[in-house]
Amino acid sequence: MGINNQQDIWNSTDMNFDSFVKDIKTNKWNVFGAEVYQNGVLKHSYGDTSGLHEIYSATKTVLSVAVGIVYDEGQLDLDRPITDYLPEDKLRALTAEQFDSFTKISVRRLLTMSVKGFPFRPENSDNWLDFALACKIEDPDRVEFDYGNIPPFLIGVALTNIIGSDLGGFIEERIFAPMGITSFEYGRSPEGYFYGASNMLLSVHDLSKFGLLLSNKGVYGGNRILSEEYVSLATSTQQMNREGGYGFFIWRYRGGFSINGKWKQKCYVLPQQGLIVTCLSHIEDDSQDLLHSIEKNLLGIGKKEQKAFKRIAEMEELFDLVRARNGTAEDKARLEAYYTSKDWRFDFELDEAGLLPAGLKRGVLSEDGVYDLLENLD
Repeated sequence: MGINNQQDIWNSTDMNFDSFVKDIKTNKWNVFGAEVYQNGVLKHSYGDTSGLHEIYSATKTVLSVAVGIVYDEGQLDLDRPITDYLPEDKLRALTAEQFDSFTKISVRRLLTMSVKGFPFRPENSDNWLDFALACKIEDPDRVEFDYGNIPPFLIGVALTNIIGSDLGGFIEERIFAPMGITSFEYGRSPEGYFYGASNMLLSVHDLSKFGLLLSNKGVYGGNRILSEEYVSLATSTQQMNREGGYGFFIWRYRGGFSINGKWKQKCYVLPQQGLIVTCLSHIEDDSQDLLHSIEKNLLGIGKKEQKAFKRIAEMEELFDLVRARNGTAEDKARLEAYYTSKDWRFDFELDEAGLLPAGLKRGVLSEDGVYDLLENLD
């Protein structure tokens, strides 16, 4: 019998918040604060949940909410070219080739990070819009996940142009005010545009409010801020990637979704379980220890699932090694054995049920991908 959904491996009795706090203190992780909500009610909190802290790329989700408001008002067509919404004087300055390239890029493509070729961020420029529009996109029709900060910056510019006023002020009035968010900071580009990719500071408690808003299908505190339609679009898989799927500046996660920042800023939202976990930290390494503690102690992921996550990561490294033709015959044999094992079937079912962590690459769970690779190497 296969795994049907996250409830097969989680229930509220699995949560051990005290063990999570113990892990933070024992390992001296730089965690500022954390909150856990169950069915919309704050059940647990730790540390500083009211002070401002960098949320890095979680800023993108705040921008997505702003996109949703403009979309709901009929001012934005997700499938129109981004050029329909950018300043005309900037478009007139483009070469014909560059203008044609950008007309092939829709708003939806930018929201889903599916334009291949942008640098990660604007570099060495005092005008980020000029920099972004000068980027050479070799194949603008190519749809491929390519994460970066230029797509949300362009979306922010487009929204500024649509509403005809400052986007930062719009967010303060239309999002922060009705959600009771009174303390915040946000950044701007050198030319003054709201920078929707990063540079925002919020508290743990206020970041949790975005999880509550989205889990409640666009309603916060009895006020509808977003349509249910937009929330469904934004939090569902619009673009597949090796991490499990991406919506509109929101990551898919284990049958729900997550709001992610650079140095382990997280807001996990699992609607089926009525569970929201928010954690702001600053841990500048690639370790997954904090996230594993959250999953074990707060999300109730057992040893069998933890073992599966580790196994998938190891097999993914092996898959990349063999694909690059740097693997040995033993590497290929291990990969083939995994592909035909019960372990692979269990891992595959976890993925099918949406129960793998968002940051876990899982190309090795593609039946056709592994089969074709092994066939081509014969």
